[in-house]
Amino acid sequence: MTVTIKDVARLANVAPSTVSRVIADSPRISEETKQKVKDAMEQLGYHPNLNARNLASKSTQTIGLVMPSSKDVGFQNPFFPTVLQGISEGAQEKNYALHMTTGKSEAEILEAVIQMVQGRRVDGVVLLTSRVEDKVISYLRKRKFPFVLIGKPHKNIEEITHVDNDNVGAMKEATNYLIRLGHQQIAFIGGTTELIVTVDRQDGYEKALHEAGIPVKHEYIVHEAFLREGGQEAVRELMALEEPPTALVVADDFMALGVLNTLDELGIRVPEDISIVSFNNVLLAEMAKPPLTSVDINIFELGYQASKNLIQMVENEKEPKKRLIISHRLVKRSSCTELNTARIGKDLT
Repeated sequence: MTVTIKDVARLANVAPSTVSRVIADSPRISEETKQKVKDAMEQLGYHPNLNARNLASKSTQTIGLVMPSSKDVGFQNPFFPTVLQGISEGAQEKNYALHMTTGKSEAEILEAVIQMVQGRRVDGVVLLTSRVEDKVISYLRKRKFPFVLIGKPHKNIEEITHVDNDNVGAMKEATNYLIRLGHQQIAFIGGTTELIVTVDRQDGYEKALHEAGIPVKHEYIVHEAFLREGGQEAVRELMALEEPPTALVVADDFMALGVLNTLDELGIRVPEDISIVSFNNVLLAEMAKPPLTSVDINIFELGYQASKNLIQMVENEKEPKKRLIISHRLVKRSSCTELNTARIGKDLT
C-alpha cells in the first residue's frame, strides 16, 4: 500500500498542507509541529518524493562539479578527493546531490557545462580550478547562472563568489622559512602558469626574495604539470645547473614526491644536501621519506565552503557576491635544515 501525505496528515492530526510545509522545511511551522509530522512519517514509513517536489519548484536539488581536464591533472592528485569530500558534505547538509563533469580538453569541458546548464540538470556549479582565460566562467556569467569558484578569478574579482587561500602570503611564508634557515639559492617548482594558483604562489616566492634582498634567478623557476612526473622533470633541470639550489619550494605535494624520488636517484640527500618546503599537506606529505614540511591549505574547508555558499546563492537570488579566504599554516617536518648543516653534509660526502 502506498502511503500518501494525507495519511501522514491524518496520523499527525494536521492539514495536508502542513505536511507539505514540513517537508519543504518552512520556517512558518513550529518545531513541535515539525517533530509531530516527522514522527508520523517515520511510523508510516513515508518518504517524500523529492523528484516530484523538484519538478514543481523547477529545482533539481543538484549541484554541478567541473573537474579539471582529465588528460591534465585529473584524479591523480590527492587534492581532488579531499576537496570533493568537503563539497559533498556541504551539499548533503542541504539534501543536494552532485553531478560531476570533465573532458579531455577545455573545449570538451565547456561543451559539458553548456549541456549541464541548458539541460537544466543542475541548479548551480562549483568550478575546481581558475584559469587565466576561462571560457567556462565567461559562459556562466553571461547566462547569469549561479556558480562558485575554488581559487581566485583572473578578472572581475568583485563580481564572482570564490573560495581561496591567500596563496601569495602562504608561499611568502614558506620561502621566508627557508631564508631564516640561511638559504639564499632557493628554487621554485610550480604548475602551469595558466592556473591562477601557480601565478599567485610564484608571486609570493618572488616577493619573499625581493624583501630579503636576494636576486630572483629565472633559471631557478621551473613550471611543470601538477603531477609526480612534473616534479621529476623539474628537479633534473635544476640540479644540472652550474650553481644548483640549496633549497626548493614546490607548489604541490604530489610534485614534491617526484622531486624526492629523483633526488634519491641522483644521490642527493634531503635535508642534508637540499631542503624542501611543499604545499597542500595531503597525507602523502606526512608519509614521504623524509616527511615533508608542507603548507596546509585546509582543502576540505575549501570544498565545504564552496558548496555551502553556492546553495545559498541558488536559494536566494539576492545573495551578495563573496570572497572567502580559508586560513593556512606551515606544518614543519624533517625535509628542511639550516644551510650550514647542509653544507657540512656535502663536505663529508
